[in-house]
Parts: sequence; structure tokens; C-alpha cells
Amino acid sequence: MANERSASVWDALADTPEEADNLRLRSQLMRILVKTVRAWDLPQKDAARRLHVTQPRLSELLNGKIDKFSLDALVNLLANADLEVDFTVKEKLA
Repeated sequence: MANERSASVWDALADTPEEADNLRLRSQLMRILVKTVRAWDLPQKDAARRLHVTQPRLSELLNGKIDKFSLDALVNLLANADLEVDFTVKEKLA
């Protein structure tokens, strides 16, 4: 097995640069959601109700199950948390 270095953990885990970007974005959105939900200081059942999901679904989020959440699902959860998504698209550095 060759000793390879990756620019990020997502590059190491993903098969393509596009998949790595998707994982990176999902990770960032998940971190914001987890921080927000924990700041509510509510039982998971009540926090799940606030997000319009089941408690097991919220548990997946809080436990970092990134493979369980699409970008679309995370954007919807952010909206349910009264958060707004804003992003910047830029050219890749050579």
C-alpha cells in the first residue's frame, strides 16, 4: 500500500474531487446544525420536533452520520432551525 498524502480528509475519503467537495460542504452544514441544536439546550425529542424530524434522525445528525444527509436535506434542516444558507462560488486556484 502506497503512502499517499491528501489535501484534506475529504480528499482521502472520496473517489473524486467533486465527491470531496460535497462531503466538505455537508460537513460544514452539519457542524453548524449540531452547534445550533446543542445551544438550544433542549431534549432531543423537543429539538427534533423543532427541526420537523424524528428523534432518531436528529440523533444521526448529532452523531455525525454524514452519509445519511444530502446537501438538500441539510439546507432544509437549516431552514427549520431558522438559519439561512449563503455561499460563495469561486474559481479554483491552479
